Amino acid sequence: MPNLTQQRLTDYRRDTFRLDPTRRLHSEEEAVQFANERGFIFFWPIKGVVLPSLWTAVAGDRPVADEHDDPGHITWGWKDNLLDKRVWYYARILRRRNSILSLVMLPFFYALSPNFGDPDEDYLLQYEQGLLTQESKLVYEALLKEGPLDSISLRRAARLASPENASRFNRALDSLQFEFKVLPTGVAEAGAWRYAFIYDLTHRYYPNLVEQAGPISEPAARQKLLTVYYHSLGAATRQEAGKLFGWRPEDLERTFKALIDRNTLVDQVVLENSTSPVAALAELV
Repeated sequence: MPNLTQQRLTDYRRDTFRLDPTRRLHSEEEAVQFANERGFIFFWPIKGVVLPSLWTAVAGDRPVADEHDDPGHITWGWKDNLLDKRVWYYARILRRRNSILSLVMLPFFYALSPNFGDPDEDYLLQYEQGLLTQESKLVYEALLKEGPLDSISLRRAARLASPENASRFNRALDSLQFEFKVLPTGVAEAGAWRYAFIYDLTHRYYPNLVEQAGPISEPAARQKLLTVYYHSLGAATRQEAGKLFGWRPEDLERTFKALIDRNTLVDQVVLENSTSPVAALAELV
C-alpha cells in the first residue's frame, strides 16, 4: 500500500490553505483570487470539517475571534463589500454554512441542485411533491413577485414577520440558499441593528447560470467537485468527503472510482499516524 507522511500532507495544506504568514491575504482582490484558486472555501472555519477558509487565509490557523476589533474580521467587510460585485457566489451551501464558490465552479454545484426547467415554475412542483416547505414557498414567491428585498422586508412580504415565525423564516432562507434558489446580494441599513442582508433569486441574479449548468451531467459535476476538493486537501477519507458534500453513498463511491481509474486519486493510502486509509492526489504519493 502506498504511504504518505504527515509532514508532506501538512506542507501541502500549508500552501493551499495559505497558512504561511508570508502568503496571507491582504485585500479584497487577493481574497477573490484565493477563492478562484481553490474553487470553493468556507467563509469561516467549521469545526470538524477540513477545508480552506477566508478567515484562516487572512488571520492564520486560529479560532474566529470574539473581539470585533480583531484584525481577522476585515474578512467581514470584504464579504459585505463584494456581495453585489458578482465576483464569487456567497451563500449557505457546504454543510449549510457560509461558503464562497468561484464563478467557474458555480455551474457544477448548480448542476447537482434540485433546480431544473423553468425556475419560475418548478418550485411549485417541488412544493406539490412535498420537497419544499410552505415557508420556503412563501419566501421564494415574495422575491419572485417583489424583486430583491432586505431580510426585514422579506419577512413581511412572506407573511412571516411575527416573532413566532422567526425560526421558520430562517430555516426557509437556509434551505433556499442550500438549494441554489436564493442568495444574499447586498446589505441594507434595516432593522434594529441597521444591518440586514438583501436577498434575490439565484437564477435572476445570475441569468446565465441555468444555461451554463445545463450541459453538465451529475457524474461530471461530482467528479469535478471531488477533484477540486482533493486539490485543496491533498488527502482525505471517503467519510470526510461525504460529510462535506452530503452525496448518497453510491454516488460518492462511483465518483471515487472514476477518479481512481483515471489516476487522479490513489486509493488506500496509509497516512502516517492515522488509523484509517485515505485517498490522496496521485502527485503526493
